[in-house]
Amino acid sequence: MNFHGKDIKIFAASASRRMAEQIAECLGLPMGKSEVGTFSDGEISVSLFESVRGSDCFLIQSTCAPVNNNLMELLILTDAMKRASAARITAVMPYFGYARQDRKAKARDPISAKLCADLITTAGADRVLTMDLHAPQIQGFFNIPVDHLLGVPLLAAHMRGEIDDPERCVAVSPDLGSVSRARSFAARIGCPLAIVDKRRERANVSEVMHVIGDVRDRDVILVDDMVDTAGTLCNAAQAVMREGARRVTACTTHAVLSGPAVERIARSPLEKLFLLDTVPLPPEKELPNITVLSAAPLFAEAIERIYEDKPVSPMFV
Repeated sequence: MNFHGKDIKIFAASASRRMAEQIAECLGLPMGKSEVGTFSDGEISVSLFESVRGSDCFLIQSTCAPVNNNLMELLILTDAMKRASAARITAVMPYFGYARQDRKAKARDPISAKLCADLITTAGADRVLTMDLHAPQIQGFFNIPVDHLLGVPLLAAHMRGEIDDPERCVAVSPDLGSVSRARSFAARIGCPLAIVDKRRERANVSEVMHVIGDVRDRDVILVDDMVDTAGTLCNAAQAVMREGARRVTACTTHAVLSGPAVERIARSPLEKLFLLDTVPLPPEKELPNITVLSAAPLFAEAIERIYEDKPVSPMFV
């Protein structure tokens, strides 16, 4: 039996409006009519200007900076749709904020990723569609279905057109946490794998120790899920160049780019940095060596499969 709504509707909050418009265009659908604003005291105000009764609603919103505002917009819009009798609500979160707070790293730490999962579920979401969670086990924090898309297939497909000889390349994980991601990327490109061993002394500060694997006289492709302050990425780029790499580029999914990230990237040995548009890149953070690729077609296909009750897993074969 089909439990989805009678029709499909795409809505956007303020953080991901451009991506939502691209997704709607891929699906040949109009954007849902809604508005997000603020009251005079700063509280978030939302309005739906069309009926969602019995509809299958997809609400697209990355919880990137300003994280708390964007999260509240998602929660309040979800609540509005639930109270307006939407048949099913899917929270489409290209970037899931608070994902790095997924465990108790020291005594009395919160597990904020679990709290966010509970808030989204309580607000009324029936399922979540996201991409490249910092820790895949966050899917288990939800008591509703989670479809977890991967950025590697998109990035690898683009890089195959950028490189001349895969045998001269090596995919490098900038830390131990991204080894499986870099291994998948290497398999799709057809190149070997190397790892940068890193010791992190404190939050947002990293110290590179050494490179595990052969990068000498090779074109290095660093592969990670996100670039935040860019310390890990730029330190890894410097490490592989010290080990004799010919050149270094990077592929990451989420362009958080906080603090000194842009300045570090501009000073780094990175020739090119390929990003997905899961986090909007403001003009002041654009650099000549940064290329942004669209993830909208992938999300559009996943949304279509969810609406038609088809499996999402064949997208990654």
